[in-house]
Amino acid sequence: MVVAISYPKLYTKIEVIIMSENKYGLKNRTRISNAIRTDLHEELKNISYDSKVPMSKLLDEAIELLIEKRKSAN
Repeated sequence: MVVAISYPKLYTKIEVIIMSENKYGLKNRTRISNAIRTDLHEELKNISYDSKVPMSKLLDEAIELLIEKRKSAN
């Protein structure tokens, strides 16, 4: 007795993503990695949740304020 086994053809879909600026595809933003105090992080999360504003936008605002403060101090 001869048994023929046929395997279904498997196709693999390969997607190529060309990222113009960096590997994350960000055009107007730069990824950073840093650490902040836990209490500040909790407050930031709460403000983000309550205001429905992403933490990244809140951090942008805070950094802008810091830059303005430092410029005016000089």
